[in-house]
Amino acid sequence: MGRGKVQLKRIENKISRQVTFSKRRPGLLKKAHEISVLCDAEVALIVFSTRGKLYEYSADSSMERILERYELYSQAETVVTDTYPEAQGNWCQEYGRLKAKVETLQKSQRHLMGEQLEDLTLKQLQQLEQQLEVSFKHVRSRKHQLLFDSITELQRTEKLLREQNTIMEKKLMEFQKMEALTQQDHWDIRGQQPMTRPPPFLMPHLHPVQNAGIYPERGSSSSDADEGGAEQPLMRVGSSSLPPWMLRHVNR
Repeated sequence: MGRGKVQLKRIENKISRQVTFSKRRPGLLKKAHEISVLCDAEVALIVFSTRGKLYEYSADSSMERILERYELYSQAETVVTDTYPEAQGNWCQEYGRLKAKVETLQKSQRHLMGEQLEDLTLKQLQQLEQQLEVSFKHVRSRKHQLLFDSITELQRTEKLLREQNTIMEKKLMEFQKMEALTQQDHWDIRGQQPMTRPPPFLMPHLHPVQNAGIYPERGSSSSDADEGGAEQPLMRVGSSSLPPWMLRHVNR
């Protein structure tokens, strides 16, 4: 069986009233502590029993500071109320006026979206159509302006890139010219360099007699030369005297 609903009224029985107070007081203090911890709020709780006993709870263990803050807030609110006694009535009127204005704006917005047009008359629909056409003109004008600005920016960027490309082409041509001049100077220096090694087919000049002694005829020996055999004739190439067998190697 579930617990029945308790009627909120003063308990007439004194004993029952005291028992209920003793049971509910710890729960009230516990709830005050929970709201101060969970919500990071400054909570001050003061309870006087029917016998005049005090029970209190403060969030930061400083009941005096919380009470001073409450007194300052109460005094400031009292000063405002005393200075402007009609302010409360004006606030109610301002609230009603602003609420009606908000409802009108919301209704107009729904009409602009094409919703809830059943209650509008023919004249109201014509006015709404004219309003939408004016809005379309403004939207198109703004769109064309943005497109024109975008095209102008792209043209400016293209011009800048073309100028940079022209500058890079000029630098590249100058670099190629300098490289070609450097290679030409290098080949000129190599062409003017004297040859230090003689051609391999030139031999030093030898006297005919020495040449006859050094290069005997192939197949004969020194003894044949001593016995008076015929010496192999020498042939001259330029200013040098070379034997025929060497000429064959040179002609190759």
